[in-house]
Amino acid sequence: MTKSPDEKMESNETAKPESPDIPPVKEWIEERDINTTRDVEVPDNLMDQVIGQDEAVDVVKKAAKQHRHVMLIGPPGTGKSMLAQAMTDYLPKEEMEDVLCFPNEDDENNPKVRTLPAGKGEDVVESHRQETMKRNKRKNQGMMIILALIVGSAIMLSIFTGDYMIVFFGILAAAMLLIALRAGTMRGMGGGGDEDRQIPNLLQSHEPTEQPPFLDATGAQAGALLGDVKHDPFQSGGLETPAHHRVETGAIHEAHKGVLFIDEINMLKMTSQQSLLTAMQEKEFPITGQSERSSGAMVQSEPVPTDFILVAAGNLDSVYGGRDEEGRPYGGMHPALRSRIRGYGYEVYVNDTMDDTDENRRKLIRFIAQEIEKDDSEIPHFTKEAIAEVIKEAQRRADKRGELTLRLRELGGLIRVAGDIAMEEGVDYVRAENVMRAKGVAKSLEQQVADKYIQKRKEYSTYDTEGETVGVVNGLAALGGNQEGLAEHSGIVLPIVAEVTPAHSKDEGKVVATGKLGEIAKEAVQNVSALIKKYTGEDISKYDVHIQFVGTQQGIEGDSASISVAAAVISALEGIPIDQKTSMTGSLSVRGQVLPVGAVTAKIEAAAEVGMEKVIIPKANLQDVVLEDRYEDQIEIIPVENLGEVLEHALVGENKERLLDKLAKLLEIKSIPIPTGEKPTPQ
Repeated sequence: MTKSPDEKMESNETAKPESPDIPPVKEWIEERDINTTRDVEVPDNLMDQVIGQDEAVDVVKKAAKQHRHVMLIGPPGTGKSMLAQAMTDYLPKEEMEDVLCFPNEDDENNPKVRTLPAGKGEDVVESHRQETMKRNKRKNQGMMIILALIVGSAIMLSIFTGDYMIVFFGILAAAMLLIALRAGTMRGMGGGGDEDRQIPNLLQSHEPTEQPPFLDATGAQAGALLGDVKHDPFQSGGLETPAHHRVETGAIHEAHKGVLFIDEINMLKMTSQQSLLTAMQEKEFPITGQSERSSGAMVQSEPVPTDFILVAAGNLDSVYGGRDEEGRPYGGMHPALRSRIRGYGYEVYVNDTMDDTDENRRKLIRFIAQEIEKDDSEIPHFTKEAIAEVIKEAQRRADKRGELTLRLRELGGLIRVAGDIAMEEGVDYVRAENVMRAKGVAKSLEQQVADKYIQKRKEYSTYDTEGETVGVVNGLAALGGNQEGLAEHSGIVLPIVAEVTPAHSKDEGKVVATGKLGEIAKEAVQNVSALIKKYTGEDISKYDVHIQFVGTQQGIEGDSASISVAAAVISALEGIPIDQKTSMTGSLSVRGQVLPVGAVTAKIEAAAEVGMEKVIIPKANLQDVVLEDRYEDQIEIIPVENLGEVLEHALVGENKERLLDKLAKLLEIKSIPIPTGEKPTPQ
């Protein structure tokens, strides 16, 4: 049923949700009393630079003051490391300590550890060094006297005896003695003699007014995290380096009286997580060699202080891990480590979006100024128009109208690329066109793949954007997003073809779906088969239903193709064609309601990009649509609530009305409403 221009206009008006109270970005930015981001003041305090995480900011401030551990869970790029680093501003500086490692006279493989107030460690080491130098000086003087006596005695004896070979042997003896004494001084790897073995090793040194340390130990191996003992190649012949000089601290020791930050906490080996737990509980941890074959494996120091605040970060899978095909858990955090954080600290799920308000838009302007200030290449400041483009991109990446993204690391990447383009052009300020160009240059890998996919499909014509075909639907899918740790989604057109044939088996027909489907996608296809029976009144067990997801080499996961599968199968079963100018996306409940899906904006833009005229989306997703300006008038958006409405808008041809009449008679309106127009409504 073709719509008139008036009906189309009415449909488009219906498709646009009500505008929020705040004006559009281009109007709003003109009312601001700034000309460029140069006019924006950037806070000196790092915590004040955190945007959109008010609850997390309050928690980490409390944690810092009360010396509590914190777990920050949420998508990457939302400010978790920045929150952790900012905690050091709230820690007391007067508690900083120096840590020294001394030789153990009773057991050299168990060096002693001592702590001193910050700034005192260097004085102790220097005092030992001066004392050693004095002892060495006295030893050298004594050695020279002995050598002089040997050579002098040889000369005197040769004069009395007339045998000058005595002089030769006297000099030779002195030389051999000198070599032997020098060899003794080589002990300790050139440390200056046995006395050097008494000089302590300064493990940690701080200035009295120094900021408490912040250590990012993300991805650290066991030695870097827990400390290590260096391997000594000269471990025989009396030339070895003393054990206490080979001790090296790890991140847990360097973070003493400060903050230890570990992102993707589940990536740590379980043994390292157990050791981390011990360090947190005992607030001290001995250092030993991490390599079994190293000479350091026999060395273990006394416990070294590890009184740090742990900030563990990651996504939800960092906490729970996953399960294999047999249901066995794998990955995730050590339960005892998480219990320690929960019992003695806080757990916070950070925001990935914030409300699109006047205050939050102002915060995004400040964020742009912060990124410019932090950038080492000194990119230009942004004009009002360029600021507006960045805020509009923050709206799009939020994937929901009325919100702004907090995936600020990726937004910061866009800001820097726009700045680089402006610098290349030699302009004083970043303009709107630089930001628009940066969107194309700074595309994610998924977006680039999607672009190539669309171009290749255009060349090979794997889908149609004109005419009508039985059993073929232009579905929509998305690449990227949270599964890949990205804020941006990239939409693609996903042709779905259905064919219905008599069942090969007399007992039961089969539903065969091809296209490398994931578990959720497979379950969605099975659910659709139950709906088809209810909608058509046909016993599909008499048929084999073949469903092909065309061009899905990378696989399909999720249930957002459910309405596309249902429409394709019903079209094939009833022999009614589908309008190829229409694309669709949406999930289905087992009762036929169309449920919301993700990345709806990216999918609509993909449909518009290939020339589709209409796109069917769940009505609940209407509030999530934030299109770029160039797509606004390019495609008609049709919101639907149930499968009947999908068929109303997707099917074409003379048999369409017959099917809708049939559906109206088969279904109860209370369970699955069917658009009937002027057709009689069943009682």
